[in-house]
Amino acid sequence: MLDATKSPITTIPGIASTLGSIILAEIGSVNRFKNPSKLLAFAGLEPTIYQSGQYSATRSKMVKRGSSYLRWAIMQAARIICLTDKTFKDYLDKKRAEGKHYLVALSHVSKKLLRVIYYLLKANKDFIPQCRWLTW
Repeated sequence: MLDATKSPITTIPGIASTLGSIILAEIGSVNRFKNPSKLLAFAGLEPTIYQSGQYSATRSKMVKRGSSYLRWAIMQAARIICLTDKTFKDYLDKKRAEGKHYLVALSHVSKKLLRVIYYLLKANKDFIPQCRWLTW
């Protein structure tokens, strides 16, 4: 049971026992990953890179390699945290203002959230919202 582990990711708004269990089960030991980029690659959230000669694509899709369960759980958690945490909501709004589709902007929030989860698990520290504006 996740409550017995006292994982720091349950301190993130929107990540309760179900999503937290999925995330922790898929990640396993965070020490397997050298840096957050490796964890992003494992989740399949990194962008593809398409280059040929002098051409470099400016619009590319998400790779979607790696754990589809982890990617799904992080996307769900990102959607929920945007409703409860102003910092993440502002980041979503910033990406939307740049003209990105909602799901593309949400994938950017997911990447940010996964980096936060990486550092929380590495340091074994609780999430402290910078500005909490909506409570359930």
